[in-house]
Amino acid sequence: MVVRRRANALAPGCTVRLLVFLVALGPIGPAVGEPTPAQSGSSSAGPTQSYEGMLTDTHCGAKHSAAIGKAAADCARVCVHGGERFALVDGDNVYVLEGDLESLKRMAGRRVRIAGSLNGNTIAVSSVAGDK
Repeated sequence: MVVRRRANALAPGCTVRLLVFLVALGPIGPAVGEPTPAQSGSSSAGPTQSYEGMLTDTHCGAKHSAAIGKAAADCARVCVHGGERFALVDGDNVYVLEGDLESLKRMAGRRVRIAGSLNGNTIAVSSVAGDK
């Protein structure tokens, strides 16, 4: 009897880096049984502020793999299409982005200035502009 294994979509090194990144990112949503802001009737989102950094995705962060042969912008779009979320990397800070996907896709892989309100580590994006 021949046993065949299905190849993993991610190399073992990528999987480990993704797990380390997700652990460092911390919880993204409310705990099970905890009401969301919409359910509780209150919002803990802060005032609209400006944030600057690299527009990327939650999988790759600031380091896109050269092995896939794609530019940072294309890599971020592929990862988001595959289920990841857009993210803003500013030094050691990583913010998950929520908002207009088309605007985020256009600016992927570039340094940007984002206006939005911060709630935990998530920015509700109200506008995206290229960094000058």
